[in-house]
Amino acid sequence: MQHTAYISAGSNIGNKLLNCQDGIVAITRSGKSVLRDHSRFYKTEPVDYREQDWFVNAAVKIETSLDPLQLLGELKSIEREAGRTGDVIRFGPRVLDLDILLYDDMVIKVGDLCLPHPRMHKRHCILKPVCDIAPHLVHPVLKKDMQYLLDNLDHEDQGVIQL
Repeated sequence: MQHTAYISAGSNIGNKLLNCQDGIVAITRSGKSVLRDHSRFYKTEPVDYREQDWFVNAAVKIETSLDPLQLLGELKSIEREAGRTGDVIRFGPRVLDLDILLYDDMVIKVGDLCLPHPRMHKRHCILKPVCDIAPHLVHPVLKKDMQYLLDNLDHEDQGVIQL
């Protein structure tokens, strides 16, 4: 059975753009996920922990046969292969960050997995790329589409520049 998932990719260490591109390609490496669409890449201002370099961010839409926990495990493995180790600072610098934003219309919290992503509706760095590929996609909890969430977000202190 195929499922649709939206994933964000971000990096603010090293070659940020290449880290994101390589991470996105790696998602399809197992053959269990197929890339269906991708956003533009953006340079984005850090949120929460601000004393760090800006990020490069993008979003992708995939079809996958993996269940949400299997997909999370695969993404964490890709992050480790890219050189990500235990985060010293919450929301701090990272070589690669791959987050499941949405998986079908599931609403779940199991261990480290919370769907939909609990902060996506507050983050310009997530909503802007998602709106490139799915502006009319409805958030399963808030019942608002992505474009509405982006348009009604306080963009102050959340700089986003298209690369």
